[in-house]
Amino acid sequence: MNVSYGAWAITLIALSAILIFDLLIVGRRPHEPSLRESTLWVTFYVSLALLFGGLVWLTAGPTYAGEFYGGWLIEYSLSMDNLFVFMLIMSRFAVPRQYQQKVLLIGIIIALVMRGGFIAAGAALVSTFAWIFYLFGAFLIYTGWKFAKPEEEDPSEFRENVLVRWSRRLLPVSSGYGDGKLTTREAGRRMVTPMMIVMIAIGTTDLVFAVDSIPAIFGITREPYLVFTANVFALMGLRQLYFLIGGLVSRLVYLSYGLAAVLIFIGGKMIVEALADNRVPFINGGEPVSWAPHVPIWLSLVTIIGLLALTALASLIKSARDRRRALAKVAAATADQPSGDVPGPDSGAGPERSAEADPRSDGDALPPRGE
Repeated sequence: MNVSYGAWAITLIALSAILIFDLLIVGRRPHEPSLRESTLWVTFYVSLALLFGGLVWLTAGPTYAGEFYGGWLIEYSLSMDNLFVFMLIMSRFAVPRQYQQKVLLIGIIIALVMRGGFIAAGAALVSTFAWIFYLFGAFLIYTGWKFAKPEEEDPSEFRENVLVRWSRRLLPVSSGYGDGKLTTREAGRRMVTPMMIVMIAIGTTDLVFAVDSIPAIFGITREPYLVFTANVFALMGLRQLYFLIGGLVSRLVYLSYGLAAVLIFIGGKMIVEALADNRVPFINGGEPVSWAPHVPIWLSLVTIIGLLALTALASLIKSARDRRRALAKVAAATADQPSGDVPGPDSGAGPERSAEADPRSDGDALPPRGE
């Protein structure tokens, strides 16, 4: 795929203009976007990615368009997992809702810069070293295995990395977020706000996800232009997606298993195709391996979509079943209570009775049900 410098320049200008426009919206009026606003933005960005893939189809053919769609879908899926970690960070540092848009947007900009650097480095490695695909494939299989491995620690808890802990110890941190800026003046002293620590946490998280995502997309396409644009389109709607789906991400309980299957599939695909084009001297005498096939892009695309769709469906079914079971347990517990414990319709008592009204109490208030 030959992409001229002019096409690169037009693409970068157009994508930068969209990003700047998004930045101006957040900078002008920090707020929590409504469901309607989030839906419109997510629809806009997804439609933009689909239209861009159609443009690639018209100008470069269906194979490259399929590679773009496959790469975009992988990066979008990995961004969903990234989004879950962002939610944990927001919760851990108690970021006010009106400032969460700003955190997300700056996090996305950091991710774009980091991934741009990784893409340039990856493209240079791919064009120079034939053995790099074996390394990328093995790394993706290992990463997939880590995704599928059950966490021994609570996945709902964000674990601060070394850089975040170091920053909290060395930097003077203010007591509050103030107006959402990175620094403030408190008691006559210049201090960083907790927003700075949040940005460091987001940035290091972006770095980890960039290390995972770039080899994954190189398993679909070796075209730097497609790798870059797929990453940009996958990240651009992430801010609005955060507010649109909210707790839905936490209900995708099998997302890590779906991503694990996708990464292992892509890693295996990379190794098999590296064998088919082998030029490494110590593997098969430097000759291509005859039995190793090239996996067509349509098969990769169908496999990725199928695995992710199956993951989402299984997750939603399990979440719905768990919710029904929880409601059934509550209903059963309520039905098993003695009738005297339940206030009558004319008693005027609410669902929680005071300690004075409860003959079993010694004067201490009863804890609310469910605690």
